[in-house]
Amino acid sequence: MAETSTATNVAAEAPAEAKPDAKPQRKRITRRKAVEQKLRAYFDDLARRDSGAAAAHWREDGVDDIGPVGVMRGREQIKAFFDTLFAAVPDLSTTVTRLVAGESDCAVEWRMEGTFSGATYMGIEPTGKHVEVRGLDLFELEDGEIVSCAGYFDGASFARQIGMLPADGSGADRAMKGAFNAVTKVRRAVAERRGV
Repeated sequence: MAETSTATNVAAEAPAEAKPDAKPQRKRITRRKAVEQKLRAYFDDLARRDSGAAAAHWREDGVDDIGPVGVMRGREQIKAFFDTLFAAVPDLSTTVTRLVAGESDCAVEWRMEGTFSGATYMGIEPTGKHVEVRGLDLFELEDGEIVSCAGYFDGASFARQIGMLPADGSGADRAMKGAFNAVTKVRRAVAERRGV
């Protein structure tokens, strides 16, 4: 049996007519979405190892406080830090694993990995070792620019991966911890005798 078109089907298929007094809908971007887009663009620039483009996301007097590294003030110092990092780990890749944006702040969990085979980094000669570092950055933004960041990653894990510290749980690690604990006990005993 052939299907026939009914008035109901025709009406359903016809495009809805716009009301003459209806205003066109503008696509509105929320503050949270703007913050998210800004930070994703920043991390995209880091993933491309473009320190100049990454630094351009910062306000001129921005402050980047990376716990195990130190404080960088202003675009030039921030750019210089990333220049040094990219030179030390030429194949560095950066991945955002989680991003939670507010209206003027944002938390970004990230992962970086690569081979420490390039230039000296923080006074440490390259070892040729592969490193994987996870971290968390807490950003604050004003007027579409990054004004501050408090960044955290496990510096001891990085040191272990490049061979600066012994592997956790190894004989050398146990010996190092044993020596440290012995010195701590001696210091405590001396302090107790002095009445401190």
